Amino acid sequence: MSRRYAATPDPELTSRITRRGMLGVAAGAGAAALIGAATTPASATASASAPAPAAPATATPATAPSHGRGRPVLPPGRLGIQLYSLRDKVGTLGFAAVFAELRKYGYDEVEYAGYTQGSAGPLTLPQLKRLTRDNGLRAIGSHVGYHSDGDPGAYTFAQNLTKVLDDAQALGLKHIGTASGPWRHGATVDGWKRCAEDFNRYGAEAKKRGMRFYQHNHAEEFSFATDRPDVRLYDVLLAETDPELVFLEMDVYWAYVAQYRFSRRADGTPAPFDPLRYVLRQPDRYPLFHVKDGEHDETTRDGYRMVDVGDGDIDYQRFISAVTRTHGGRRDHHWQAEHDNPVSSFAFARKSSAHLHALREKDR
Repeated sequence: MSRRYAATPDPELTSRITRRGMLGVAAGAGAAALIGAATTPASATASASAPAPAAPATATPATAPSHGRGRPVLPPGRLGIQLYSLRDKVGTLGFAAVFAELRKYGYDEVEYAGYTQGSAGPLTLPQLKRLTRDNGLRAIGSHVGYHSDGDPGAYTFAQNLTKVLDDAQALGLKHIGTASGPWRHGATVDGWKRCAEDFNRYGAEAKKRGMRFYQHNHAEEFSFATDRPDVRLYDVLLAETDPELVFLEMDVYWAYVAQYRFSRRADGTPAPFDPLRYVLRQPDRYPLFHVKDGEHDETTRDGYRMVDVGDGDIDYQRFISAVTRTHGGRRDHHWQAEHDNPVSSFAFARKSSAHLHALREKDR
């Protein structure tokens, strides 16, 4: 299908693959399918990217949460955590101990980042499903690699779609996705169209099983096509994927990093965009969000340094409130706390939950 893209804009594409973009690990047998810990380094269409009225160049600095007044910003039952943030504890203590802690901290959901637990010993998918449920948690999604070309046995969507979906179905997941960017065929418009075809196919197969396929962004998805420097690649992804088959998990931190890095064209002319505006134009495409925080720091390439949720400058009071005011917004969206490399993973999880539960809506 032929589509038109916005002339949105900017510098040369950084084609580095982020730590999750490198996920494409071999599965191993059955439940031993670990999708990334072994190999990962730590680490709308076109109109949606038009400048929003009064959109800030960076995230609005968050104010101290208001306690005790107004409706909670966070919808009940919708706080989750991406288990990559707790990979050290999962690897040493096991899922059962981690899940017990998360429930104490007030979490409702988890997003898997692999199905093995290191020194805590092997477990089957039915055991993992039961451990999750027995600790009062729902498994809302899972990250699996997009592709690993040259390795036909890789546990990825491209190499082993049926196995990936079988495992997700065995775990009772409603969402199954990838944090790998659509770089398989390069950084051109046609290359991303080809990736969109892949994603539409994965989405169609997931839908047959009652699941939704989703893609998680990093910053580079908002950069520009190497053959069309007036086209933002994220707009290609939105335009070329079927909204009934392909959904998005916006990582809010990386979207604001992208706002900092990719708000000018290669010739230096402004091309601002607002991450929240993307969501508000097509809220039904964003069932999942990663809630991670950043402290604004223009001495760094990304413009932010990742910090614990509540310690940074991203205004989640504003962001979550705006999303939940959309039709079905308090019911249809799920918020996963995450930090790629927390100093203390349990402390991060506890602090993030406390901060997000304390946020209250402002008077309008």
